Amino acid sequence: MTDRPALTIRLAAPRGFCAGVDRAIQIVEEALGKWGAPVYVRHEIVHNAHVVSRLEAMGAVFVEELDECPTDRPVIFSAHGVPKSVPAEAAARQMIYVDATCPLVSKVHVEAERHHTDGREIVLIGHAGHPEVIGTMGQLPGGGITLIETVADAERFVPKDPKNLAFVTQTTLSVDDTADIVAALQARFPEIASPHKEDICYATTNRQDAVKVLAPGAGLVLVIGARASSNSVRLVEVALRAGAKRAELVASAENIDWSWFDNVTTLGLTAGASAPEDLVQGVIDACRTRFEVTLDTVETARESVTFKLPRILSD
Repeated sequence: MTDRPALTIRLAAPRGFCAGVDRAIQIVEEALGKWGAPVYVRHEIVHNAHVVSRLEAMGAVFVEELDECPTDRPVIFSAHGVPKSVPAEAAARQMIYVDATCPLVSKVHVEAERHHTDGREIVLIGHAGHPEVIGTMGQLPGGGITLIETVADAERFVPKDPKNLAFVTQTTLSVDDTADIVAALQARFPEIASPHKEDICYATTNRQDAVKVLAPGAGLVLVIGARASSNSVRLVEVALRAGAKRAELVASAENIDWSWFDNVTTLGLTAGASAPEDLVQGVIDACRTRFEVTLDTVETARESVTFKLPRILSD
């Protein structure tokens, strides 16, 4: 017998690493194997301090700007994508560079360029200051893309030609919030061109769908992820909207305030797309020291997506 209180953990599936994050981390590891340390990485390869620390221990050096990198060492561009000026500068400095941009982000870049070539004015739905948004806006000349963050922005937006518009989106947004913004744009501009396939990536959508199922009736939902991780922050919002009594973003088990668990008998647990699985298991282990835990996996999709590594790593 045990005097520990019972706790059911509803564990989201899918959760954690997506194919783009897996690929980006593997690119850094392969680059270190090919060229040795140090290898420089412009911006955090993915938004997770645990991942960054592990790669630093292997010899990766993280910087914010290209001018912090020596010309005689390779540099990797993060999964979020970079403005066109960055690889152009690297080429001008005759640097070896590897682009770890997620292929689904690259798809948005290609869409934006196609619309620009066709003469359309482009709206980007996203969050100001996020590296993915900076990278996407940097694919075109200044003023080529207008950023819209909210429905109110969509309702205030004044285009040059209402009949010659297109929109693209950041890949890590809330599916529901984005749908509201798109609806507002389409109501005002019925002819606005939309992506052939939704820009919000499969992993973001799948993780949000799983949280929508596990959140109702949960006294607490924990999302493992970083504050800088857009898709992780969105999971907290989705959990609250779906009916969780409380939802918190934590970097790891060490960041849990156990007072959150007062009167909680059902915990929802998930992880953002840049959070490694060992952090999830760490939270489960920490719960097991305090509660009699029953695990209940909530599977809403199975993922089999993989992305090829850049050719430069095998040449």
